Amino acid sequence: MSRSTAVPVPATLFRRPGVRLLFLAPGGAAMLLGLNAALLLLGLPHLPFGRHLAASHGMLLVLGFIGTVIALERSVALARPLGYLAPALLGLGGLSLVSPLPLEVGKTLLLAGSIGMLWVYIPLWRRQREAAVLIQILGAVSAVAATALWLRIADTAPLLPLLVVFVVLTIGGERLELARIHIRSALAEPLLMGISTLLLAAGLGAVLWAGAGMVLFALALGAMVVWLLVYDVARHTVRATGLPRYIAWCLLVGYGWLAVAAVIFLVAGLGGGTLGGAGYDAGTHAVFLGFTLSMIMAHAPVILPAVLRRPLPYRPVLILPAVLLHVSLALRVFVADVLDDGATRQFAGVLNIVAVVLFAALAAGLVISSSRGAPRTPVARKDPGTA
Repeated sequence: MSRSTAVPVPATLFRRPGVRLLFLAPGGAAMLLGLNAALLLLGLPHLPFGRHLAASHGMLLVLGFIGTVIALERSVALARPLGYLAPALLGLGGLSLVSPLPLEVGKTLLLAGSIGMLWVYIPLWRRQREAAVLIQILGAVSAVAATALWLRIADTAPLLPLLVVFVVLTIGGERLELARIHIRSALAEPLLMGISTLLLAAGLGAVLWAGAGMVLFALALGAMVVWLLVYDVARHTVRATGLPRYIAWCLLVGYGWLAVAAVIFLVAGLGGGTLGGAGYDAGTHAVFLGFTLSMIMAHAPVILPAVLRRPLPYRPVLILPAVLLHVSLALRVFVADVLDDGATRQFAGVLNIVAVVLFAALAAGLVISSSRGAPRTPVARKDPGTA
């Protein structure tokens, strides 16, 4: 091979599906550990390991799992070996939270991974100076702020607004990136940029000034919901069939849950900023189960093939875990949390966990079955022309 056409060995290595799967595996483990921690918090039988299992529940799922997946996807887009440090550090950080090591080790690794994720976005921004990338950078800044603050405090509850900002801005930027060709209005991008900037500022404000800051945070979150409902193509493609309809349905229901969370945060802010007990349960799970996991279910057939270079074909069976997730979450939020009914909360919580595990199992099964004898999927990100 000539010198001009030679590909460096490290770059080739990181294109292999098996190698990328090694970076994804700790995120999957963090998801399972986080679900195990959920059983503990629900007062149900769980696997008895992990020194800080209960205290790490939120960070395991938000940064150990979701953060690892996001960082890996962005590292694949960057296509530089050094970028893979971000998902590696986030994955190891999540696992360290429940290891015999001091909790500070896991916290430090998550902070380092969040900084690494922010670094990955910088060359992506230089390559493509667009609002979609800048919005995701703001989300990464929020993750860095949350993990840095966690090194100073024991409880993750005060960090909730920053963690919400991380997932909402990351997904908002992804939606703009995937659906840009369908957006006709010239105002859409600058408007989303302004809302995103306000949301980050309000998230920081909600951490520092619980009352007024939480009210502003809730209003900014509501503005994000309005933008998504007005400009996202999902409201049109929900009338289609197959994959386009599935994606649109997951997106629209997820936006509905984000609106529910905004209302809960607004009520908390007007009441002085205190969000505890059933209100905390309802608000956090409306965002991280109803919105975030619905976005993951929607984007999995698009994102996973780009990351793993293996197809994830759509099958109607994928709607089953999505329906189970939203029905059980509605039972949890609108019945168990409203009535403060512990038994119903346990029942609905178990169904939440079953829905997540079922989707992961179906997705893995579809990838494995479709990869036998199938050609590799191109690395380039693409929108299926849907949502």
